Amino acid sequence: MSAAVAAARAAIGARFRLHGRDPATGLDCVGLVALALGEDAVPSGYAMRGGDPARIAALIDACGLARAQDAQAGDLLLCASGPGQLHLAIDSGTGVIHADAVLRRVVERPGPVPWRVLGRWRQAGED
Repeated sequence: MSAAVAAARAAIGARFRLHGRDPATGLDCVGLVALALGEDAVPSGYAMRGGDPARIAALIDACGLARAQDAQAGDLLLCASGPGQLHLAIDSGTGVIHADAVLRRVVERPGPVPWRVLGRWRQAGED
């Protein structure tokens, strides 16, 4: 299991908190990715809704992650989770781990990614 998946799974059950960065007090999707991939791997300056996918992808590119074409456990996924809503998740290999604002906690959802995947990144050297 990748270190990113292990770190994300360790946060399952943490409550959802917008802009949250600590599993003890709550995480949002960016906070979960920061926990799984490291603080330097995530963009900052974002809103709960809206956002330009190309701008967010460029911010992720600037964080030093490598774009990936194939699926691999531990990948960071940029998804379109609803109209005008972007979401980050971690590919668990058997589903996705993400901070679910509706369920109000970090969860692992089995099966295929339930949203349109706009981009996929991984830490350098994890090919």
